[in-house]
Amino acid sequence: MNRVARPEQSLNFALFFFAYYGYVGIFSPYASLFFEERGLSAAQIGVLMSLLQVMRIFGPNVWGWVADHRSQRVAVLRVTSLAAVISFCGMFFGQTFAYFFAVMVIVNLFTSAQGPLSEALMLSAMRGDLTHYGRLRLWGSVGFIVSVMAAGQLLDSYSVELMPWLALTMLALVSVVTFRMREEVPVVHRSEAPSVMSVLRKREVGSFFTSTFLMVAAHASLYVYYSLYLSQIGYSKTVIGLMWSLGVIAEIIFFFYQEPLFKRFGVKNLMLMSLAIGVVRFLMIAFGAQSLVLLLVAQVLHAATFGVHHSSSVATLQRWFAGPLQARGQALFISISYGLGGTLGGLLLSACWDTFGARVVYVIAALMSGCGLLAAALSYRWQIQDGEK
Repeated sequence: MNRVARPEQSLNFALFFFAYYGYVGIFSPYASLFFEERGLSAAQIGVLMSLLQVMRIFGPNVWGWVADHRSQRVAVLRVTSLAAVISFCGMFFGQTFAYFFAVMVIVNLFTSAQGPLSEALMLSAMRGDLTHYGRLRLWGSVGFIVSVMAAGQLLDSYSVELMPWLALTMLALVSVVTFRMREEVPVVHRSEAPSVMSVLRKREVGSFFTSTFLMVAAHASLYVYYSLYLSQIGYSKTVIGLMWSLGVIAEIIFFFYQEPLFKRFGVKNLMLMSLAIGVVRFLMIAFGAQSLVLLLVAQVLHAATFGVHHSSSVATLQRWFAGPLQARGQALFISISYGLGGTLGGLLLSACWDTFGARVVYVIAALMSGCGLLAAALSYRWQIQDGEK
């Protein structure tokens, strides 16, 4: 059997993912410490950090529409990456909450374009064949874990004031890589592409996005509270850091072996499996976190609840958002799932944390994952029914 050749721009995609998620690995874990050093309160820091998710609601759709409308995804990537570098320089000045709020809005408006546009460009290069998707996407996970570990050591050795310099370096590398990229020759479609709204009105699409919304909302229990939860139980910061690293390593291993798994089990089965495992994982964290063995197993399952779910979602999207709708499809996925799902999930679980306690947060996360499983099953059922018509 002939093996599918790697996309010609594979090196560029790998470098881009490494640099972009390397930036995320520096900024997301350590920005709160930087803002605290600048004298901001816990409440103010919470608002600033929430902008990482809030701007994902709006930014990706704006840039996705521009990129698809003008058929210039690389040009938009270059402009937004350079603008992100320039605007991030604002982190070195100012002391007030209002000032940093404005900087965070502007920076995240531009960085929110990077993920969906790079994925859309890579999917275009692959012409719908996801054979090499996992082994290119894993470089994002590698960049994240390398940056988290390296930045932690450097900030401990020097000062948290070094954080913006490290983050800016990675953003600059992102910008450099975009100038190595080139626009993919678009596939000529004989029929006119449907409008985004006509696609969104399909019941199977709505059910699919409901499922991804719920799954990412459930993961807000990890992104927002996992470290605090383990700390309350009595785990050391070293163990907490190792748990985060184990989860990322597990997803890297999945991305590496993604191709044979998808060929053997199929997108639908893997998607449903990831959501079912999500129920199990969150219940294990809720009721078994005191056991280090169960906690280790739960973290290994991150390969399924994030890695498998993300790749299955990207593959499913290709049914409706391909060709001229590629960037907007990825943008909608990021906005609805990570933007709305991450933001609203975090708010809901925050209220539950304060009112009912930590364990209930993870029980609710399991319920969200279970509801996401039902929504995904409906989506695939309706896809089959509509395909038969």
